[in-house]
Amino acid sequence: MADPVVIATWPFGKTATDTALPLLAAGKPALDAVIAGAQAVENDPAVRSVGFGSLPDRIGQLTLDSCVMDGKTLSCGAVAGLQHIRNASAVARRVMEKTPHVLLVGEGAKWFALQEGFKLEMPHTVEAIREWFEKHPEVKKKPGGRQDNFDPVDINVIDESNHDTVTVLGLDKNGHLGGVCTTSGLAFKMPGRVGDSPIIGAGLYVDDLAGAAGATGVGEEIIRIGGSLFMVEQMRAGKTPQQACELAAKRVNAAAVRRGVHPAACAFLALSPKGEVGAAATERTNFQYAVSKGDKTEVLKAKEIGPEV
Repeated sequence: MADPVVIATWPFGKTATDTALPLLAAGKPALDAVIAGAQAVENDPAVRSVGFGSLPDRIGQLTLDSCVMDGKTLSCGAVAGLQHIRNASAVARRVMEKTPHVLLVGEGAKWFALQEGFKLEMPHTVEAIREWFEKHPEVKKKPGGRQDNFDPVDINVIDESNHDTVTVLGLDKNGHLGGVCTTSGLAFKMPGRVGDSPIIGAGLYVDDLAGAAGATGVGEEIIRIGGSLFMVEQMRAGKTPQQACELAAKRVNAAAVRRGVHPAACAFLALSPKGEVGAAATERTNFQYAVSKGDKTEVLKAKEIGPEV
């Protein structure tokens, strides 16, 4: 029997770990527990970057992305660009369980969710729309909200309103791993933009034989390095979760150097089949994560990895 462990990104990840750990302690499968934890964050309107109540894209749409993966079977499912459906992580699980596919997007993902009994809901809160108008006022510059030249979103900066992902990784009593990654994406993103969060191998990868890994931050850079699969393969080759996370951060830095840009804010979590935990981030990310095991939950700051000179 394994000692249950659950880890999650950002301080709001404590909501997820506090929800998931009692389920693991009661003998629930890892995937059940981590999805329950993720949904607790999705349902919290105070979190402006996961679930309903989040900050919309630059034309005012709120779209959700999520993926889930079972380390025992490598089964996985995902949705991207999902609108008006609560709990994208739950829909991602249905994709895994009810279809032969891995990823459904946009209207197709919504149609599938409706067929599965999910209800249409209004995703916006007054607070989120107010912040959208205050921080992205160009929508009011021309009649009808038309604007020919949008200011580019600085994807190299993540502030307190834009910690864009909750990734939750868990180890259950039977030694099986499960993971979920869910988000509303980058605030004020271009319509149709999808980051790493619903992409298996980028935002999330889980394999009982090697480990579980997840990511948060600027999804474009995490996709570029195949972040989560890279970390799991490092653990498969014998690296510790901490070493795997640090190597992923170094890989982001190296990719940025090759392109002649400053490394973006990216952060990584990993969990081994033995319950060992790792976390690392690029510089200036101020990445914090929650860890729950036994009767203790901690919010810790990850090691930051700067570019090699």
